This record gives sequence, C-alpha cells and structure tokens, in this order.
Amino acid sequence: MAKMRQFKSVSHRFSPAVLGFVFLALLAFPLSWAQNTPQPQQPQQPDQASPDSGGPGADSGTIALPKKKEKPEDVPPPAPVAPKVKNPEGMANFSLRIEVPEVTVDVGVLLEKTHQFVPGLKPGNFRVYEDGVEQKVAGFKRVEAPITALLLCEFASTSYRFIYDMRNAAFAFAQQLRPQDYVAMMTYDMRTQIVTDFTQDKMQLARAVNSLWIPGFHETNMFDALYESEDRLSRIEGRKYIILIASGRDTFSKLTLDKILQKVKATPDITIFTVSTGGAMRAMTEGRGGMSSQMRDLDYLQADNEMRTFAQITGGMSFFPRFAGEMPDIFGTINQTIRAKYQLVYHPSNPKQDGTYRKLRVELVDEEGKPLRIQDEKHKPLKYDIMARDGYRARQEVE
Repeated sequence: MAKMRQFKSVSHRFSPAVLGFVFLALLAFPLSWAQNTPQPQQPQQPDQASPDSGGPGADSGTIALPKKKEKPEDVPPPAPVAPKVKNPEGMANFSLRIEVPEVTVDVGVLLEKTHQFVPGLKPGNFRVYEDGVEQKVAGFKRVEAPITALLLCEFASTSYRFIYDMRNAAFAFAQQLRPQDYVAMMTYDMRTQIVTDFTQDKMQLARAVNSLWIPGFHETNMFDALYESEDRLSRIEGRKYIILIASGRDTFSKLTLDKILQKVKATPDITIFTVSTGGAMRAMTEGRGGMSSQMRDLDYLQADNEMRTFAQITGGMSFFPRFAGEMPDIFGTINQTIRAKYQLVYHPSNPKQDGTYRKLRVELVDEEGKPLRIQDEKHKPLKYDIMARDGYRARQEVE
C-alpha cells in the first residue's frame, strides 16, 4: 500500500503538456537515427523522359543524355581518301596557269552615202574570219563611250595653205568634243612637239591650235612622228585614236615605210583616222608641165596612198577634202564612227602565242547566212561599209 501511494503521487506531478513533448521526442528519435545510418546503394534507373537532343530532363535526374540516332540501312560507304602525292626531294610545290587567248574586234557599220551608223544588228549578223578560218563569237555588245584621242598635226614651213587647212580641221574636231572626252595634241616638222597633254577642256585645245603660227623647219618627218605617237599611246589602257591631219608626205624620217607599217600593225587598240591637207592647192596645180611638177604630183599620190593605208589596216577612215566647208561633216562622221561601234569577242581557233600576224575579215549576213542587204523606207538597197581592223599580232610567248 505504501508503494501504490508513492506511484500515484509521482504520476500526479506531470502535466498533459509535458507528456505531449516527451511523446514527440520519442517519435523523432527513430527518424534521425535512420537518416544518419548509411544505407546500401541502389542501381540508378535510366531516365525515361530524357529529351532527344540533351538539355534539362524530368525530376528523376539533373542531366539528360542525347539519344543516339539509328543508322539507316542504305548508308553509302565513305569516299576513298585521296592519295597524297609526294614531290621528289628538292622539288617545291608549283601551280600551273593557262591563259586562253581572247581577241576583241571593234566593228563600225556605216552607210556609204550618208556615213550614218547602222543600228539594230544582232550577233548572228556577224561573221569573223581569222586567216580565212571562221571564228565563234563569244561576246557581243554595242559600244558608245567617251573617246581618248591624239591630234597629230603636220606643222612645217612648206606652204601656208597646208597650215590653214590643218588649223581649220583641228578647230572643227575640237568643236565636236564632249565633256567626257580626253584629247591631246602633238605637232611635227623635223621633230615632234607636245602642244598640250590630255585634257577635257575644249578651250585649252582651241588655244593650243590658235598658237600655231610660225613653224620651225621645212622637213615633214611623218613616219617618225607616227611611230612616237603609237609608242606613247600604247602605254594607255583601253581604245585610243589618232587623228592624223597632214599632207602625208615624208621627207626626212629615220624610219622607212615598212618599219612604220610593222609598228602600226603590231600596236593593238589604236585606230587611225587621216585627214589630208592642201587639197585645194593641189587641185589648182595638178597637171602642170615640167619635171618638178610631175614629181610633186607623184609624191602627193604616194602620200595619199600611205594615209589611206594607215587608216585601212587599223579600221579607221581617210578623207581628202578640198574646201574648209567640208571639215564639220568630216569630223562629224569621225565622231559618230568612234562613239558608235559593235564589239565582238572570240577565242581564236589558233591558240599559239608565236607573235605572228593574223589577218581579220568581218562580214555581215542575214538569218539564212547570205550577205546582208539593207534597204531604206522605199525599199531601195543601201550600200554600207564595214570598218574593222585589218588584223592583229599574236602575243609572243616568253620562254
């Protein structure tokens, strides 16, 4: 009875709050013991929700592995590896470059009577022959561009009539220039003289012509002057023109006619137009008796032939006026011929670069391959002239 009384007295001392706290502590002790006790490792299960191309996945993992693509059954085998070429000992690498020759031909088509340019021609209307062999035209276009020209004038103390005609011709040429044109002027007697360098100022050219009053020498070295002009213009890129205003006589040149013809043929991209001077005086004095008069007439005939030859082999034109009133029409024709042209490009069938001279010939044909016929509004046939270079010299291969 004494023990029972003591127990009751102890249990009477704990309140319900204290009993609740003790109960919660007893529940928390097994949980903390389980967390601190090491557990055996379980095998990792693959993530079933992993994306195909990587990136964040589902809640079961922090890294998603990319899904391997299945190989198609018909995959072609890999290409064979190119064999490596080994140079012999002491030989370095090198590259091979092959240049395909290309020839550009400027063609002017003018009506014979009015000297008007014939427009509207197509590539099929042109036939180009090199040394008698027809060439295939690879490029075709109509060209109308500013000009780069050298005015080469004879200025010698022979007769004032020649100087008078030369000045009128030069003034007529200067009046028809356009703002984009470049023109230089050079005179010659026994030696050459550059009167003005290339300029776009028409007034500067007119002042240069107006300054030509008193010549220095009686000699007319046309061959030497033309050779120097060709040499100077060959250093300028593009198409160039020489307007040769002279009597055509050569009296004291170091070069012969054969030498200057070789130079003219060998120099590309230069077209020569010639205008003869002294026509009125020659018309009044031709046919007079005496040996000296006959020799003089023969000299002028030879001079005309040389002027005509220079223009013909370069695709230019030659004029032999007798009156000053003809000059504006002459230089109007020259300007129209220079500015309006057809440009043909072909790769020669003879690719040899041997420095030989190749003869060129251009023809106009219709759709059936027959010679082209041009008619006016009244269906009357019109004659036309084809202005093209006589030939060109192939490049000399450097060994």
